Amino acid sequence: MDTNRDWATPFEQGNGNQTATWQDCIAFHQRLAQAFAQWLKFEQVGRSDGGVPIHAGVFSPDGVFDPQAVKAAGRPVFFNNNGIHPGEPEGIDACMALLRDLCLDPARRAALGRAVLVYIPIYNVDGALDRQDSSRVNQNGPEAFGFRGNARHLDLNRDFVKADSLNARAFAEVFTRWDPDVMVDTHTSNGADYQHVVTLIATQPDKLGGRTGQHLRESMLPALYADMAARGFPLCPYVNPVKELPDDGIADFLDSPRFSTGYAALHHTIGFMPETHMLKPFAARYHGTRALVESALAHTVVHGDAIRAARAADRAAVSAGAPVALDWRLDLQHSRPFRFSGFQAVYEPSRLGSYRRLRYDRAAPWQKDIAYFDRYVATATVLPPRAYLLPQAWHDVALRLKAHGVPLQRATQAGRVLAEAYRITRYEKRRAPFEGRHLHDRLDVQAEPLDAAVAEGDWLIPLGGPHDRFIVEVLEPLGIDSFFRWAFFDSMLDKKESFSDYVFEDEAERLLAAEPGLRERFEAWKAEHPELLGDPQAVLGFIFVTARRYAEPAWRRYPVLRLRELPVIPHRN
Repeated sequence: MDTNRDWATPFEQGNGNQTATWQDCIAFHQRLAQAFAQWLKFEQVGRSDGGVPIHAGVFSPDGVFDPQAVKAAGRPVFFNNNGIHPGEPEGIDACMALLRDLCLDPARRAALGRAVLVYIPIYNVDGALDRQDSSRVNQNGPEAFGFRGNARHLDLNRDFVKADSLNARAFAEVFTRWDPDVMVDTHTSNGADYQHVVTLIATQPDKLGGRTGQHLRESMLPALYADMAARGFPLCPYVNPVKELPDDGIADFLDSPRFSTGYAALHHTIGFMPETHMLKPFAARYHGTRALVESALAHTVVHGDAIRAARAADRAAVSAGAPVALDWRLDLQHSRPFRFSGFQAVYEPSRLGSYRRLRYDRAAPWQKDIAYFDRYVATATVLPPRAYLLPQAWHDVALRLKAHGVPLQRATQAGRVLAEAYRITRYEKRRAPFEGRHLHDRLDVQAEPLDAAVAEGDWLIPLGGPHDRFIVEVLEPLGIDSFFRWAFFDSMLDKKESFSDYVFEDEAERLLAAEPGLRERFEAWKAEHPELLGDPQAVLGFIFVTARRYAEPAWRRYPVLRLRELPVIPHRN
């Protein structure tokens, strides 16, 4: 008979400061699935950018492994992602032990009820193979671990929406196929020093919104905090100080869709990122991570029906035309007290330079209430259209929409539609590259009507299904992590023709006299920018880009169109 001793994990066999290698982890899950095939299915779901297999597992207490059958039965689905940052490996080892115990212990299987557990044992497989002991300068163990970047040196916890990595596309396929109700993505923190072993990033409840956000804030989070305290790991919100020290207050982390929990919110899924404290011993971080995963799983089992009902209601609201928030800001007018267990902060002269360095005195622990800012307010919202039209030229966007499970329809003949287009009136791009792209931080747009041509092969993206919120937040340019923000449409920001000043000088005078309203706009511009009147490129450039005679209609016009009505154009799926 199989026993726990036969199935001991590398962490359990070691000294409490060791984590499984990729090879040992995958072999363990494969052996487990072979021995307990009636409950556990484990298979390859893709390959990484480095060509390494990515695996996922499904534990079903009654052996039903078909996601459509699980959904049709209204069963709760819990998703556990591990090893996105392989230098933060507690979840890798905890997941191995959890699956082992579910296979071996009938009481644990019975406690799972109707729920199905889907998991990725190691997501960043390339980073897991880049094993060393030096990349986590602020971390206490384990003895050896993987690296944060994947084979393309991407941080996969910034890649969920833009999906530049093959890893992200494989993840999206698993995630959207199973459509989990709750997700836990395991991590280790950076930052301040304090007594808590486990801190928690939850999908920001205001941003998650609707009944699902209400359940998270009013039911699930209080339950998790109470249960983790009972397990010996009193939780703390992720320590995101509003100033330098947590003493001055902490704020909810705004998990935009580039992050795992923000990506989950686009699907109305409750997400958690447990962040164990980097300076605590690895064994304590391991046990704290497992406790959090088990606690979230237990709540999902008991409250799965309520969570599923809340998600369905929120999806229906978006499909019925409810406003969708696109960007957010922290509400600094409202906070609540949180009992925080910290250490005394000390500032003292540095021995390395002429500055004062920060040190936390572990001989001086304290516990007191600090301000916790846990509210966000929307700064941009939009009413969803009936559909979007994506010209086929933007095939890299279509590829990613398909990877995220969005159904696309192709026009089978040409036609015309009445649409609404956005003109980009202002944008500011980050100077430094960020995760392989130059992100647009500042953006202003202006909507304008358009009688648009539809070519055979263009993509129609109708709303009215479970992916509506995802579609709106990635295709509306003002979305905090929209495809426009991630520079997928930058070529339309470049004006393709220019002028020679000695030729255009005379033409500019003719245009000012001939085009109604142009001279008035030019005089207003001169009044606003007297410092530029000595610059011929500035003066002539304003007239060139403002005159209708030489307008380039596509310049700065966002190519994804909003459709108020579904077009009467033949199409196919």
